[in-house]
Amino acid sequence: MKKIFILVFTVFFLFSFSQKKMSQAEYKNSAEVFTIKGLSQSTSVDCGSSKMIFLSGQVPLDKAGQLVGNDVEKQTEQVFKNIESILKEYGATGKDIIKLGIFITDISKTPDFRKIRDLHINLENPPVSSLVEVSRLFRDDVLIEVEATAVIKNK
Repeated sequence: MKKIFILVFTVFFLFSFSQKKMSQAEYKNSAEVFTIKGLSQSTSVDCGSSKMIFLSGQVPLDKAGQLVGNDVEKQTEQVFKNIESILKEYGATGKDIIKLGIFITDISKTPDFRKIRDLHINLENPPVSSLVEVSRLFRDDVLIEVEATAVIKNK
């Protein structure tokens, strides 16, 4: 019984302490990026001295919802334009990205993706990444989707 009490007390203490260190999530959308009803473009979590920002998967649609580009390179340019616009809402840039999740319909086009990606990330400390070839994305003409996570210092 004493062990159970200690375990419960420890879990309660750690949970209470962590709740004081981390605030509620904050959700933001950029007016420069196409918004889908029922989906947030991003959320951030205050982690004390820093803020972690999570972006929904970004696709090559402009702010009017029109497809930009018919190849991976052009579509990736629009994807990173969207990512940069959302990160700007937090005072962040692509250089603050720590993780990328890339979904591509043709893995042989990875060099085309990387060429554009490298213009937007911190090349000295590149983000960790996962690259997955998929048979299809939400539309047949969309060739790439990219999720991003960034971290910035709190002001």
